[in-house]
Amino acid sequence: MGMTITEKNMARHAGLDVVKPGQIIECHLDAVLMNDITFPPARKEFLKIGKPVFDRHKIYLVPDHFTPNKDIQSATQAKVMRDFVREHGITNYFEVGRMGIEHVILPEKGLIGPGEMMIGADSHTCTYGAVNAFSTGVGSTDAGVAMAEGKTWFKVPETIKVELIGKPNKWVTGKDVILDLIGQIGVDGARYMALEFAGEGVQHMTMADRLTICNMAIEAGGKCGVFPYDEITEEYIKGRVNRPVEPINPDPDAVYAQTITIDLSKLQPVVAFPHLPSNTHYINEIDKDIKIDQVIIGSCTNGRYEDLVAAAEIFKGRKVAPFVRCIVIPGSQDVYDQAMKDGLLDIFIQADCAVSTPTCGPCLGGYMGIMAEGERTVSTTNRNFRGRMGHVDSEVYLASPYVAAASAVLGRIAGPEEV
Repeated sequence: MGMTITEKNMARHAGLDVVKPGQIIECHLDAVLMNDITFPPARKEFLKIGKPVFDRHKIYLVPDHFTPNKDIQSATQAKVMRDFVREHGITNYFEVGRMGIEHVILPEKGLIGPGEMMIGADSHTCTYGAVNAFSTGVGSTDAGVAMAEGKTWFKVPETIKVELIGKPNKWVTGKDVILDLIGQIGVDGARYMALEFAGEGVQHMTMADRLTICNMAIEAGGKCGVFPYDEITEEYIKGRVNRPVEPINPDPDAVYAQTITIDLSKLQPVVAFPHLPSNTHYINEIDKDIKIDQVIIGSCTNGRYEDLVAAAEIFKGRKVAPFVRCIVIPGSQDVYDQAMKDGLLDIFIQADCAVSTPTCGPCLGGYMGIMAEGERTVSTTNRNFRGRMGHVDSEVYLASPYVAAASAVLGRIAGPEEV
C-alpha cells in the first residue's frame, strides 16, 4: 500500500519505511520557528530542560506580530528574543528593518525546502507545504522542547486529496480556491488531516497562490497543506534553497480518506462573511450595498509581491472612497523594496492608501488597523472571528487583493470587474 506526500515525509523523518494514519511517531526536524509572541513562553520551557539549542542555524526567530513595538510589553517580548539570540548565537534572526512576516520571509529566503520538515509556534506554519515541505503549527511548549531536542512527536494524519481541474478565469486567485474549499467542508472539515492538492489545475497555481492556499489549511482544521513537487516548485527554489533537497510526491497507490474536486474554471472571487472563514459567498451573489470602513491588504496570507501587483492593478488611476481607510502592508523588506522600485507604492499612495512597514499587526487585532464598534473591514488576512481585528461588534470580510482593492475604491464590498 502506497503513501501520501505527508506520510512519506513523516516516514523519512522518523527513520521508518512506512507509516500509517493514527500511528504515533517521533520525527527529527529540519527547523523550528517562533515569533515575538510565542517565543517568550517557549524559552521558559527550553530553560527547564537545561540543554543547549540543538542547532543554532535551524532555529528561526522572527519578531513580526507586535513589531515595530507598539508598547512597553511588546518591546519587552522582543527584547527577550533578542537577548536569547545573542546568548545562543542564533543565525536566523530577523530584526526590524531586516525582517518581514515570518511566513513570507522563510520561503522567500529559502529557509524551508522540498521534502523537509519543520514546526513553528504559530498556527499558519502550514504555509510551507507550498514548497513541498511538511510544516505545522505547535504550541510554545512543544516548540521550546524542540529547540533543545531537535525532534518532536506526531500522530500521522489521514489525507484529503483536493483535485484541482480546469483553468481559473481572470480575477480568480489562490485565496478564492482555499476559501471555496473551506466553504465546502467547514472550519473543521479537515481536522487533524493533511490537505494534499493534486490534479491538472495545479499547474495554474503560482507559488504565491500555493503559499496562500497552504497558509489557510489550518482554517479548515488541517494539520498541514501540501503541493506536489513540479516545475513551478523547482523554478521557485532555484537560487533560494542552496542545499540538496529530496522532493516527495505521492505513490500511485496512496490511500486517501476523501477526494474533493474543485473546478477552477467555475470559480468566481469568493468573500468569507463574518464570523467564520467557511461563511463563503461568490461575488455575484453578494448584496451591492454592504458599506465598509476599512480595507487591509497584506498578512502572511496575501502580503507577497504578486498580491501587491494585483491590488495595484485595481488602484491605478483610482482613489480610495471617502471615509474608507486602506492600509497596505508588504510582507517583507524584499517585497517592500521591489514594490517601491516597480512603482507600486506610488500607485498606492496616489490612491490615498496608507503603506506600512512589514508587520502582522492588524491581522490579530494588535495594531495598525483596529476597528471600532460597528465598523466593517474587507481584509486579505486569514481569520474573521468575532473580535479578531478589534471590537467584538465589528466585522471582518475575507477576500483576495483584487476584491479588497475594488471594495476600497467603491466603499462597499465589490468585485474587480465593477471598477
